[in-house]
Amino acid sequence: MKTVKMSVIGLGGRGSWWLGELLKMDDVEITAVCDKHEDRMENGRKMCADRYGHEVYGSTDAREIIDRDDGAEAVLITTYWNDHAPLAIAAMKAGKYAAFEVGPAQSVRQCWDLVRAHEETGVPCMLMENCCYNREEMTVLNMIKKGLFGEIIHCQGGYQHDLRAVTNTMARDHERAWQYLHRNAELYPTHELGPIMTYLDINRGNRLMSLTSMASKSRGLKKYVRDHLGPDHPLADADIKLGDIVTTSIRCANGETVVLTHDTSSPRPYSRGGRVQGTMGLWMEDLHALHIEGRSPGESWEPMEKYWDEFEHPLWKKSRAGAFQGGHGGMDWLVMRAFLNAVRRKIQTPIDAYDSATLMAVGILSEESIATGSAPVAIPDFTDGRLVKRDPGPKSIFSLEEVDDALFEESDET
Repeated sequence: MKTVKMSVIGLGGRGSWWLGELLKMDDVEITAVCDKHEDRMENGRKMCADRYGHEVYGSTDAREIIDRDDGAEAVLITTYWNDHAPLAIAAMKAGKYAAFEVGPAQSVRQCWDLVRAHEETGVPCMLMENCCYNREEMTVLNMIKKGLFGEIIHCQGGYQHDLRAVTNTMARDHERAWQYLHRNAELYPTHELGPIMTYLDINRGNRLMSLTSMASKSRGLKKYVRDHLGPDHPLADADIKLGDIVTTSIRCANGETVVLTHDTSSPRPYSRGGRVQGTMGLWMEDLHALHIEGRSPGESWEPMEKYWDEFEHPLWKKSRAGAFQGGHGGMDWLVMRAFLNAVRRKIQTPIDAYDSATLMAVGILSEESIATGSAPVAIPDFTDGRLVKRDPGPKSIFSLEEVDDALFEESDET
């Protein structure tokens, strides 16, 4: 299998983890690493030297890495949220596929700039929304494509995760903590909305039309700081902008509704709160259960595991039989393999520039809605109307548009 050469920009916790995973892949070669903190950059170089037996190029200047002529076909961007779109744009203009970690945009203009850079260069980019490749979400996608839920009416999801401890790491430029201080928004929409967009054919015959967001009062982070870091800590009296619970309602062109919840400042177990409701059935992620009319007895729930044998997505079946590895239960491995497959074959990425822009825009648009008293805000059509008659994406086992069982018998890629 052809080796993909790529560089990695951003070597904090997530970036260093990704570098370690890429170094395990025999069909990937890291050509350069970068972080604005020199100690992180040097640690990345050491990781590469330990794997390859020789040093790779390192820099604290991201643009230097992007513009460097070292044979790299792709760039992985795991920097602060503010830098994702600008660096992805620079990579595409340099002729390199851009993969960038999740997070909201900082302006709608950033999203348009991302789309225009892709259209002008013809080079793909991909927001690395790993939840699109989670086992349960992919199985639900397969069931939707096979018609088990009937016509989809409503979806829900959330990023519900106790992250109050991020306040402990603000001295090291922790991205999320600084966002909490300055923004009141649906700060992390893509984990829940990414899979929902695949369920609803968003940007492929359907689109997100408008949203309305509201935020609760902000109490959780300040209480955590006072209880755990002390009343003299600089954050104890900080004006934390982010409401503890942010709720966003979205209306789709084809009549579906979507509700997103951001909840990271309260004590709670982790949950993405997935829900799909159709004319023939209902799936609830927190219960790991569903009800399918005509199959489920009475009005009872059935465990998801009852449906694995028949409806588990073939990508998961195939992957577990190969070199499949972990990382958030395996979805990290699959989202990276999906990106690498696109780079290797020189095809469009399964989460493309239009999808990436749509996902990233929701954060900034929710902030606008909250600031204007929960007023409805229009969501741009980043395809400029092409979604109505878009050509299908390339045939691939990693496709999120269709589930072509025949492809899995032919492909040796996982």
